[in-house]
Amino acid sequence: MVLQQALADLNAAYRNYFASRNGKRKGPKVEKPGFRSRKDARQAIRFSVNARFKVLPNGNLRLPKIGDVPVRWSRPLPSDPSSVTVIRDSADRYFASFVVQTGPRSLPAVEPVVGVDLGLKHFAVLSDGRKISAPRFLRCAEQLLKRRQRDLSRKRKDSRNRDKARVKVARAHARVGDARRDFHHQLSTALIRDNQAVAVENLAVKALGRTRLAKSVHDAGWSSFVAMLEYKARLYGRGFHRIGRFTPTSQTCSACGTKDGPKPLHVRAWQCPSCGAWLDRDINAAVNVAKAAGLAVTACGAVVRPGPALADRGEAGTHPKSHQKMA
Repeated sequence: MVLQQALADLNAAYRNYFASRNGKRKGPKVEKPGFRSRKDARQAIRFSVNARFKVLPNGNLRLPKIGDVPVRWSRPLPSDPSSVTVIRDSADRYFASFVVQTGPRSLPAVEPVVGVDLGLKHFAVLSDGRKISAPRFLRCAEQLLKRRQRDLSRKRKDSRNRDKARVKVARAHARVGDARRDFHHQLSTALIRDNQAVAVENLAVKALGRTRLAKSVHDAGWSSFVAMLEYKARLYGRGFHRIGRFTPTSQTCSACGTKDGPKPLHVRAWQCPSCGAWLDRDINAAVNVAKAAGLAVTACGAVVRPGPALADRGEAGTHPKSHQKMA
């Protein structure tokens, strides 16, 4: 059965490749299937129902030709699984992924809608004025990763000590990835649960990953976070909107709609020349993201403070005639 699954995967890969060449498959072009690299430490094996795997009452997983495997369950299965994939990653960890059939799980309707502006200093700035700081998991673990990589480089090739050092490096990287993924899941679930619709900007992450901010961009993980928002919104019956990256969200006043032109990155607050309102750059962009998606949000969260204005000549000073009338 395992070899049959491998042939089925190869058949699907060639089918996607020819569909991409003929123009029947949308999205980026699919390359021709190739051999797996010897340096790829990730291994996977899939068992279908015909392979007769079984989830035992005591919580163990019975696999054909392997036996009973103890499993630490993250959640109970909602229905009988149709297949299971056992994955071994580079950190020598094993995962069991099940394919089950579930029904729609819609959340109760709520009133708030939110626009999200993603950044580096603050991971996400919401249109209601909240700012979520960027955890920077990779930056915090750089010293440990540097020490683990240095220990690996000092080991002799093809030795057991080198294999042990390689596993330590992989576990350090896996710990960073797990922390980032957990942060994305918690934040995306909270946004989908508390808001009826979510709007984000379509960022060019691949292009930003080739700039001098590449490490910080990859450490933030914007693409995976937006992907979580999209599939959770579809799963729980929420609205998800993605606006174009060329929308001038940072150049437009969210209070009156005046476009003031581009501004350098060090300008974090600016005053609208038309209405005189002081605007926070990130909150103003989040409000404009929500408005560009057609969501009815208020712009009050973007205003820092009203600008000073000259008093009218009729209101300034004293009025002797009015005092005489009152006397």
